[in-house]
Order: sequence, then C-alpha cells, then structure tokens
Amino acid sequence: MIRLLPLLLLIPLACAAEFRGGVYAADITPQKWPVRLIGGFDRIYADRASDPLHARAFVFDDGSRKTAIVVIDSCYLPRPLYDRAKARASKATGIPTSHMLMAATHSHSAPPSKPEGASVEELAYQKLLEDRMVEAVTEAHRRREPALIGWTVHEEPEELHNRRWFVKPESMPLNPFGERTDQVRMNPPRDGNLIRPAGGTDPGFTVVSIKTKAGKPLGLLANYSLHYVGNTPRLTVSADYFGEFARLMKERLAAEGASPAFVAALSNGTSGDVNNINFHNADPRREPMEKIRIVAGKLADSAMKAYRETKYSGVARIGMEERELPLRYRKPTAAQLERAQQYLAEPDEKKLPARAKAYAERAIELSKAPEFADVLLQTMRIGDLGIAAIPCEVFTETGLAIKAKSPLRTTFTMELANGHYGYLPTPEQHELGGYETWLGTNRLEKEASRKITAALLEMFGRLAR
Repeated sequence: MIRLLPLLLLIPLACAAEFRGGVYAADITPQKWPVRLIGGFDRIYADRASDPLHARAFVFDDGSRKTAIVVIDSCYLPRPLYDRAKARASKATGIPTSHMLMAATHSHSAPPSKPEGASVEELAYQKLLEDRMVEAVTEAHRRREPALIGWTVHEEPEELHNRRWFVKPESMPLNPFGERTDQVRMNPPRDGNLIRPAGGTDPGFTVVSIKTKAGKPLGLLANYSLHYVGNTPRLTVSADYFGEFARLMKERLAAEGASPAFVAALSNGTSGDVNNINFHNADPRREPMEKIRIVAGKLADSAMKAYRETKYSGVARIGMEERELPLRYRKPTAAQLERAQQYLAEPDEKKLPARAKAYAERAIELSKAPEFADVLLQTMRIGDLGIAAIPCEVFTETGLAIKAKSPLRTTFTMELANGHYGYLPTPEQHELGGYETWLGTNRLEKEASRKITAALLEMFGRLAR
C-alpha cells in the first residue's frame, strides 16, 4: 500500500520584535434548551446553566509571527468543527490555521459537539459554539497591544490521584466484551480489594501570565493535569473547575489593576488516568459545586503566587509546527464483532456485562472506520516555553515524558486539542487493561502514544533550533 507522507508545516522562527498580546472570552452558554450533558453513557438533559461556558482566546504576536490559543469549556470537540472555526477565524484575522491551537477543557457537564443524534436545540448550540470560537479569535486579534509575558511552574500534587488501580483478581468484573482480562480497574470502590495505583500523577501547574506594557494584568493561561471534578447541580450545564478558576482569577486580579477585559483560562494537561477521587480516604459529603470551588481556589492561590513571582519580558520569539501523523484505528477481532452483534440482538440487558450494548455499537463502528486516522499534532514555542497539543485523553506517563525530554526549558501539553480520538494509554498500560484501554474507549493503535511522543519531540527539536 502506498501512503502519502504526513502533512508537515514548519513555521520558521523570526527575529523577535516587540511582543504583543490580545485576549477575549466569548460566551458559549446554550441559548436553547434542553440539551444533553455529554461525558456519560446515560441520556441526561439539562434545562439551565449553573455557570456560564466560554471560549477563551489568546493571540500572541512577535512582530513576524502570530499564533492563537483557544480554551473551550466543552467535554471534547470533533476535528471538523475545529477545522471550520479555524478556517473562518483565519479569513478574519490573517492568522494561518496552522498557527491556531484549540482545545477542550473536558467538562462533563457540557452539551454534545457532534451532529450525530443531535436534537434541533443541540444543532443550534453547535452553530453557536462555532460562531463564538471564531469571535474569540477575531476579537483577541483585534485587541492586541504591546505586552509583557512570563511563566512559572508550581508543584500542586494535593488534588491529584491516579484512578487506575490493581485490585484483587476475584473483585475484577467482566469487561463489556464478556472477558475477564483486566488487571486494573478504573475508579474502584474503596474496599478491601485495593492493592496499589497503576500509575502516577503530574503535579506541575504551569501559569503563563501576560501584562500590559504598563504592568497591568492582561491575560493568564494555566495548565493542570486533572480530569473534571464534577458534582455540579443536577440537570445543569457547568464549566466545572476550569470555569471557576477563570472566574476567581478575574476577580482576584481586578485588585491588581486588571480591566474587565482581562481573561484567565485553565487548560487540561495529561489527565487521562488522573482524577480528584482520594481512594485512600474518602472526602466528606459535599454540596454541589463545593469541591469544584475548593480545587479551583487552591489553584487560584497558586496562580496568584506565580503571577507575583514571574519574570516578564517584552520580547518573545514565536514558532509553531503542525503535523498530521497517520495512526491505525483499532479493529475488533472476528470473535469480538460476532459477540457485539449478539449483544445488540439480546433484548434483556440484565443478561449482559455492564455497558455491553454501548461497546458493541462502538466495536461495530470501528470495524467500519478507515484503516488510518490522520491525527493532528502541534508544537508551539513562545520564547523558551513549549506547548504540545494532542487530540486524545493522554496518560500522565506520556505528559511527563514530553516534559522531561523537550529541548525547551518549560513544556506542557494540552490534551483534547484539535480533535478527539479517545484515550491514549501507553503500551504498558494497554497490557494491564481497564476502562481506558477498552476497544471503543481507546480507538488508536496500541503504539500510538510512543509514536505521538516521538513526533512531538522531533517537532520541538526543530523549533528549539
């Protein structure tokens, strides 16, 4: 079989002039109700918002190159939606689409972003979402002004817990395909069957701060490797702790002279196997939004310290590279496909493993998928800060490897960026099984994490030179 070489766009670094930055937050809260809440297996509908959702944009300009980052309060977005929004924003601003990084936060209390199965209200929301993403980039670009930029990393481990656990074999349930092959369990009950976590966490909390030339807060972009927190008010849309962090930072930096146009955003790092559940000691029962406020408050405290510690510069060279990496889609075996068809034909779900029908549908869908997915990867450089973008829910191990091996002094990864291809376990984690490795939860070949890491490090190498 002949394969075309992957698309490779290398934007060379230019001599930096005065740095300019622009920010803007577009409201993407639904206007028509009800809408489904994405992120779970059950069809749950929201009829109101407990807090607003936003698409928060940052435009960076070194005098020769311009780039844009947009952080979107959504569970995930499909690549076609990103591509349409980028094309429209590029036409409005002149920023090439290859210079735009857009990523979802992974709130599980947001509406669906795919047209499949969408209601009239949800289709209207997806149009609103695309329009407001374009608006965010366009306005951030228009509002560029001479600025100062800097970044700091703090260690914030307290709220992070690996959610994949080795458990006693007799307590391991069947997977949705009727197999008892898993060695680890996602979010196991706190009982006498827990042995140890199957992975670690990444406590690095990176804060990128932008000030006006007069020293007033202009924007703040943070990155933390933690899944959504949840426990939002029932039947409501919410931006989860990502939105609460943004609200708190705007409130706190108002005391430092930030204008009402100030924008803060919290992007999701590599949290595919990390959440906020303490499996050793249970948290006390919390009211809706209470834990969200606790986590966001701790990060806001840390971000304020970072804001004051950061050394700022009015010059920062910008570079960006984009590449499509062809990766194979996973396919069900003949036996799995036959079993999937049998499960879908069974009228009594009580006779089947948990979630069997949902995963049967996913297996059949993957059997019809093309051989390869063209996975869009990006690396960005702002001075000696590196940002990687991966369109998956990335395991901590991969994020830590990219940080450790990047040639740029400070590096972080945004997951669920520019598309969505499911979870991205390492090959070693694939061998352990568990929810994140199941066919349908994970859709890319088992070596995908290694190939993606190698490609990103190669791209960073070129940017660093």
